[in-house]
Amino acid sequence: MRLLLATRNAHKLREFERLLPGVELDPLPDEVDTPPENGETYAANALIKARAAAAQTGRAAIADDSGIEAEALGGAPGVRTARYAGEAATDEENLAKFEREVPAGSPLRYVCAIAHVGPDGAETVLSGTCEGTMASSRAGVRGFGYDPIFVPEGASRTMAELSDAEKDVISHRGHAARALGEWLGG
Repeated sequence: MRLLLATRNAHKLREFERLLPGVELDPLPDEVDTPPENGETYAANALIKARAAAAQTGRAAIADDSGIEAEALGGAPGVRTARYAGEAATDEENLAKFEREVPAGSPLRYVCAIAHVGPDGAETVLSGTCEGTMASSRAGVRGFGYDPIFVPEGASRTMAELSDAEKDVISHRGHAARALGEWLGG
């Protein structure tokens, strides 16, 4: 099976290739326009991207949207995770703001929604979560985004300290991708 992954992010493409064995993935072609992610939910944002990719290419497409939610912030930043410190904020700026606002030990949740849109317009959304807590300080060099401060439930290391294989088993994206794989195979 071959699908279009509605991203040009090489890191995300590699991660999805690991998470969806047996599925060939193509990155989003340069000529495909990407609409703004202005949905109020992860599912809405994933669908925005997958719909645009499928409509412009005539191919089945998948897209994901994910974020981190802090209980101390009432679930924020949520769907605004990538823009938490501002529209043009870097990962470092987002993480620094999050560290200032969320106390160590606070409950956190990673959430991921993956949308599949077929060439006929049929839509399916699957999701996954990973519960954890705020680390007392950054640790690890793997992963990206908020991984250096996210300690998964039952673990003593941050997501950024885990190997790809360890992370894939417990991550929000791993759970959502396995659900997608089962749905595709079913």
